[in-house]
Amino acid sequence: MQRRLRQVSSLRTTFTVSFAAVAAAVTVLVGFLSYDAAARLVRVDQQTVFAEVVQDLRDQVREHALHTNDFASSDPDHDGPLDDIIRPSRTDVQVLGPKGAIVDPGVPPLPVDSHDRAIADDGTAGRLEQHKDVNVAGDRYRLATVALGSGRGAVQVAQQFSDTEDLLRELQQRTVLLVGAVVIAAGLFGWWLARRITRRLVRLAGAAEDVARTGRLGIQVPVTGYDEVARLGRSFDRMLGRLAQSEEDQRRLVQDAGHELRTPLTSLRTNISMLRRIDELPPDAREEIVADLALESRELTDLVNELVALAAGQSDTEPVRPLDLADLAEDVAIVARRRTGRDVTVRATGDTEVDGRPSALQRAVSNLVENATKFDRGGTAPIEVVVTGPAPQSGGGHSGDSGVAASPGGHRGPVRVEVLDRGPGIGDDDLVRVFDRFYRAADARSLPGSGLGLSIVREVSTAHGGTPFAYPRKGGGTVIGFTVES
Repeated sequence: MQRRLRQVSSLRTTFTVSFAAVAAAVTVLVGFLSYDAAARLVRVDQQTVFAEVVQDLRDQVREHALHTNDFASSDPDHDGPLDDIIRPSRTDVQVLGPKGAIVDPGVPPLPVDSHDRAIADDGTAGRLEQHKDVNVAGDRYRLATVALGSGRGAVQVAQQFSDTEDLLRELQQRTVLLVGAVVIAAGLFGWWLARRITRRLVRLAGAAEDVARTGRLGIQVPVTGYDEVARLGRSFDRMLGRLAQSEEDQRRLVQDAGHELRTPLTSLRTNISMLRRIDELPPDAREEIVADLALESRELTDLVNELVALAAGQSDTEPVRPLDLADLAEDVAIVARRRTGRDVTVRATGDTEVDGRPSALQRAVSNLVENATKFDRGGTAPIEVVVTGPAPQSGGGHSGDSGVAASPGGHRGPVRVEVLDRGPGIGDDDLVRVFDRFYRAADARSLPGSGLGLSIVREVSTAHGGTPFAYPRKGGGTVIGFTVES
């Protein structure tokens, strides 16, 4: 449990950190680009406005012979050039007289250096001292000095940009706080989302660990939704179902085999115990014991062979290849004629080619023929093997030709294998169980056999996409066989 919690915690932590990291990266990038664009826009706008104010002042000075009195802050009408400078940009203006003497100080007073005094004494109207940054009363200003000409003085124009920088700094701080808030929110949302996603994975992992710990395959796997996790849960549930069914089949096979093996083994043990006193027995009893031992050993050998074949059929690794069931049935008939001396005929109609495992299908057909020869003890009528396939396609099987076309996916339809005999037939109660493992009808219990032959037929047919069948034959006897998907 602790290991499971650590794994889940690690997965949730990884998902949360990843989600928060992506959100943080995106937010930081967007915030940085937004702040940089806004700061650049504000600074450029301020510089542009200040440059336009200075340029307007230079134009006025060049066009009109202005004096220092024209820039007096005491103008009652507020219609002088000073107001034209202040209105659009909220700048600070300071008027310098000859020799750079301050005539009308700014608010706050602006610094005057040697360059400014030289401009004030300059004879060219509109001459400009290049913009410079100065510190006034703890604030940062951008300062320009424009000469009035003829040594009449100069006008200093200053624009405060420390407030703007403070505003941008506050914007930067708010951006950082916003980024932090977004990262925290992304982390919380990522944790909630990871918990929601991993909750079903936790249940699925718990079910898998319960199966590994207890070995019980019947554990219910919780499945909800239709996403990849739900598909994984459903696949895992189906896998457990198949494993549980396989385990149940193996358990039943072992139980049934143990039950069937008990009888011949008991008989063999009894007869072997009699061998200790075989010298004391009459000759007829001796021959009977030896014959019984031979019979029981053959029965035990046949039973073991059937069990091995049945177990191998459940996990058959024989490759699938194209084959003709009619030819395979003919090979089985040849062997049956040689072994039993019975007349076994084969009739085939239609397309009898299939994709299958040759050994398994031959085993199934052989079991059907052996079953017919065993029960049809009279031997007067031939045993018929009928292989029926779908009608062959004309014209080489092209889709545009006439005839029976193949179904979607290349399947042409099932091929049917029937074995017909004139034996005593199978009762209605036995027909529904004739393919069960170790099942033997009451009339067949005195005959040799293990009760596994028809069960193998069912296994082979099912493995090839078909079904077994059995029903009474008209006129007496039985029709028994199976289908194979072609």
